[in-house]
Amino acid sequence: MTQTLLVTGASGQLGRGVIHYLLDTHKVAPGQIIATTRNPESLADLAARGVVVRAADFSDAASLESAFKGADRVLIISTGDLDLKTGKRLKQHENAVAAATKAGVSHLLYTSMPNPEPVSPVLFAGDHYGTEQAIKASGIPYTIFRNGWYQENLFMALPHAIASGQWYTSAGDGRIAHAARDDMAAAIAAGLASGSSESKTYTLTGPKAHTTAEIAALVSEVTGKPLDVIQLPDEALTEGVKAAGVPEEFARVIVSFDANTRSGRIAMVTDAIETLSGRKPQTLREFLEANKSALAG
Repeated sequence: MTQTLLVTGASGQLGRGVIHYLLDTHKVAPGQIIATTRNPESLADLAARGVVVRAADFSDAASLESAFKGADRVLIISTGDLDLKTGKRLKQHENAVAAATKAGVSHLLYTSMPNPEPVSPVLFAGDHYGTEQAIKASGIPYTIFRNGWYQENLFMALPHAIASGQWYTSAGDGRIAHAARDDMAAAIAAGLASGSSESKTYTLTGPKAHTTAEIAALVSEVTGKPLDVIQLPDEALTEGVKAAGVPEEFARVIVSFDANTRSGRIAMVTDAIETLSGRKPQTLREFLEANKSALAG
């Protein structure tokens, strides 16, 4: 029997990527794919291809229960609601797990982060850890994808750093193996389409871990522009990010990424992307070369 695959957050970049790999690489029949979003009109192009589009709001448990009906394998893509004071995102994810349980889903898949346990410096790690625990407590077989940091996240810091010639960080000598969002989408789609009933956790990373200094050296090679790395204490970096116009809560989240890198908790390199998708992930140099004009202006 052909299984029905459901992808939440389907209007986001990762969700869209997963669905396109399901359709174009895994040749899943469009009618066997359910794409959920708060704004169904944003998925008109997928609906035109025959994908089933349903409205679902993670803060509305009833909408999730309705959207998940008839789904066999459900991919919960973590939401973007980072409200650290209220725990809103964890509650949203718990709503989705509860809805999946009521719908009789046979397999749950979730996009988490590496090492989200309570000792993580990342301020929103608890959302992911709590969701993983809720999934395991549900008794539904699961696949957890602990997504490393996107190469695309470097767009937040590098253009300004390249323009000024100075990259402020508190990451120290910590390493991070950035991976392309598209490579993660390919790996996740393969896991969703696999039909596997085994409970597994994969950590998705790029092929090599770099320090900030090594990334800066690569950037200089590719762009021809000098880039000096300036290490700061976390609090000084937070004040600098705030001075650039970023609200304090989000500034602290950004700096917690650097603290996490410095701690060594995201230095791992795995072959999970290649194992799942069957292709080698994009290197950081390839990313920088492909985006040279966007990064360096």
